[in-house]
Amino acid sequence: MAASPALTVMIAAVRKAARGVQRDYGELANLQVSLKAPGDYVTAADHRCDKVLRQELAKARPGYSFLTEETGLVKGSDPDHRFIIDPIDGTTNFMHAVPIFAINVALERKGEIVAAVTYNPVSDELFTAEKGAGAFLNNKRLRVAQRKDIHEALVAYEVPHRGGPDLPLSRAELAVLQGKVIGIRGLGSSAMALAFVAAGRLDAFICRNLNQWDMAPGMLLMREAGGFTSDVDGEASPMVTGNILAANAELMPQIKQALAAARV
Repeated sequence: MAASPALTVMIAAVRKAARGVQRDYGELANLQVSLKAPGDYVTAADHRCDKVLRQELAKARPGYSFLTEETGLVKGSDPDHRFIIDPIDGTTNFMHAVPIFAINVALERKGEIVAAVTYNPVSDELFTAEKGAGAFLNNKRLRVAQRKDIHEALVAYEVPHRGGPDLPLSRAELAVLQGKVIGIRGLGSSAMALAFVAAGRLDAFICRNLNQWDMAPGMLLMREAGGFTSDVDGEASPMVTGNILAANAELMPQIKQALAAARV
């Protein structure tokens, strides 16, 4: 895989930030944890990773804006470029030593995601994608799975935390899906779930109430791996609605039809 200069910069920043995350992962008993909102935690590791990513990216691409989970929107002098960052997607997993989380970085150019990195620092799996250049896992080309029947599909579904606004809907959707698919998994990280669908490990991913930093890299991974992403309930962009369904072309309408039955 021949990475562009922009993607090379992103990979270098992610790998440098990952060193601190790997160190903190081994010292979980000493982590400083804060509650941002019900079911939404942040650790000192999140903040440190966010800081390193912004420093390294700003050094290489001065003037670019940032949108990060921990810092919010930081406007730069370049109106066309923005890095979208989630320093640790899957913080609850990270806090419990569940090795399914990722450093998530996307580059947006004039409103379009053109480069993406999703990196699991525990498994050392580096998922990358660039617009028109394909998606890769540690330099191996990715393709979504080609299953065409919903009854053969292994689906990732993120259940909202207790008290979440969509909990009743989630229960109804799970009940419908359990009668349709071969199995349902909850990974606890939308970044990793999208990467797994892009890699063909999962057949689909469904989640509501996400932020742009949760899914921006994964949406490009999906597209470059031959998959599709859509709003769960319609055709709008998940980046606008926050609700995402990721699957191949054959499964997408079948899953949408099944989910619609849960809302009747």
